[in-house]
Amino acid sequence: MQAKGYLTTAEVAAYLRLKERTIYDLVARRAIPCSRVTGKLLFPRRLVDRWVEDAVEMTGRVPVTPPPILAGSSDPLLDWALRESGAGLAALYEGSSAGLARLAGGEAMAVGLHVPDRSAATFNLEAVRTLSDITDLVLIRWARRQQGLVVPAGNPKGLATLADVARTGARMVMRQAGAGAQMLLGRLLEAEGIDPDTLTPAEGHALTEADVASAVVSGAADCGLAVGAVARGRGVGFVPLAWEHFDIACRRRDWFEPPLQALFAFARTPVFARQADALGHYDISVTGAVAYNA
Repeated sequence: MQAKGYLTTAEVAAYLRLKERTIYDLVARRAIPCSRVTGKLLFPRRLVDRWVEDAVEMTGRVPVTPPPILAGSSDPLLDWALRESGAGLAALYEGSSAGLARLAGGEAMAVGLHVPDRSAATFNLEAVRTLSDITDLVLIRWARRQQGLVVPAGNPKGLATLADVARTGARMVMRQAGAGAQMLLGRLLEAEGIDPDTLTPAEGHALTEADVASAVVSGAADCGLAVGAVARGRGVGFVPLAWEHFDIACRRRDWFEPPLQALFAFARTPVFARQADALGHYDISVTGAVAYNA
């Protein structure tokens, strides 16, 4: 990910495993992206990568430029950063699984996800490896964040564990099928030996983290699983249960495009760090790290 942004003629020849003479021929035919600066040829690496990708012969879907949409799961810090960074990415929050399907179909540039692996010690690796049709997929860390029970202020039912939720019959707002939070809930229940059928679901489903807090604030639910940041923002209680990784997956060629570069450049600024601290329950020491590179 730290590769040079521009390559010389010799470097692009080595990169593409071609002779320099062939590169000059491609330039003469205007068949390869390049620019001339003071008489010197320079080749933008991201455009060379896209040129190679678009020339791939496929028996199925032809690669297309996806719309500037970040699909998948919601995250309060990400939602704020999309607005403040000027990255030009629109958000489409439908859950991790739906977001992965949109990425695979070329309907989104990137996807935010927090899907627990079977080991329960790692996140998102098994999920992205299912996208076998995408041979240049990368997974970039966004943040570690704390998940737990969002409860009314003062925690009137005294909920401290999921076992308490089952025992007291507290109405728990559920997330939609395929949402990372719903999958995490299943893993946590399994770890504690709790039958999911012993939970009392509230009416309807919450599509985002903020919807969970809204259901608790309105009295439509007694609790729900969400990140601590939404609880602090809505003035309700929070019972920590687990830390998870929230990551962003995309194609390698799209990682070098301005929208994602602008978003992660903003994530390296002091104002971003202050906002993460203000929201609480975030660890941004991992932000920008490459978790998977196909």
